[in-house]
Amino acid sequence: MYTGNGKGKTSAALGACVRALGHGWRVLVLQFFKGDWPIVFGELEMAKRLSPQFEVLQLGRGFVKHMGDTKPFDEHLAAARDALATARARITSGAYDLIVLDEILYAIDYAGVQLVKVEEVLELLEAKPPALHLILTGRSAPEAVLERADLVTRMEEVKHPWQQKIPAQVGIDY
Repeated sequence: MYTGNGKGKTSAALGACVRALGHGWRVLVLQFFKGDWPIVFGELEMAKRLSPQFEVLQLGRGFVKHMGDTKPFDEHLAAARDALATARARITSGAYDLIVLDEILYAIDYAGVQLVKVEEVLELLEAKPPALHLILTGRSAPEAVLERADLVTRMEEVKHPWQQKIPAQVGIDY
C-alpha cells in the first residue's frame, strides 16, 4: 500500500508493475478517479503497447468537486460502485498476478466525500487469493486498512511543484 499526502503513490505502484511485467506476470491497474478527462495518461498508452500482459482500466469520472468538476455526485458514486464490482470480479478471476487499485484509499474519504466504504475495501482484501499481489494507493488510508496490509509506505510531502505554481508535467505526472 502506498498512502500519505506526498506525491508518488501511483508512480511507485507503476514501478512495481514494471518489475512484475519483467517477470512475465499478468498485471492490471484499476483507476478509481482517472477517466473521463481530456488528457493522455502515459500509463494508459503504455498498457496499449503491452496488452494483454498489462491492462489499465480508467473507471473514474475525475476528482469530485475539484479541478473543474461539474458532474452530478451520483455519476461519481455510480462509477465507484462499478469500479468496486470490476475489482471484485478481477481479483477473484485468477487471471492476474498483480492488481493495483489506484486511488481506492482516496475514494474512502476524498475531501469529506465517500465514494466507497472501508468495509467494502476490506472485503476486497478478504476476497484476494493467496497468490495474487494487491497494491492499494491513495491518501488517508484508514487504520483498519493499514492494519490489514502486509506492506505500507507513507509518502510524505516535503515540497511540491504546485506550491510554486508549476503545473503537472507530461511524462512525469501523467
